[in-house]
Amino acid sequence: MIAIVVAHSANRVIGRDGELPWRLPADMRRFRELTRGGTVVMGRRTFESLPDAFRPLPERRNLVLSADPGYRPAGAEAFSSLDAALDACERDCFVIGGAVTYRDALPRCERLYATEIDVELDGDAYFPEIDATQWTCVEDGERLVENDLGFAFKTYERSPAL
Repeated sequence: MIAIVVAHSANRVIGRDGELPWRLPADMRRFRELTRGGTVVMGRRTFESLPDAFRPLPERRNLVLSADPGYRPAGAEAFSSLDAALDACERDCFVIGGAVTYRDALPRCERLYATEIDVELDGDAYFPEIDATQWTCVEDGERLVENDLGFAFKTYERSPAL
């Protein structure tokens, strides 16, 4: 199964200046629970934005996309294309960013784990709009609040073709 894991604001912001523009410990716990034991696929900038203590992400196979054929991420595997990285996945595969990687992976994935944050924020990286005719919300979690931000965990599955 190919899935996307994302947290985004109401206006679809996912990042600002290479960082998350919020701090939500419950979201980080959910991310760890979802991805632990699986394979994570991310762009080079996302990989390099991870704190040193969590790069590569522990207890996961880390696949990093880079157009640079000489790129060698410590503790991770480099791939020149999303297709090549997805082909290398042997079990559950979680696409974790950034914006270009999400955009390219969205047509290929079957499930979307979203943390939807109830505020519009300034940012420079955005999650693409999803086509409501192609996705069904199968889990709509209760609204939570941390650090003065309201948010909910939602899970979407690709709708069967008509």
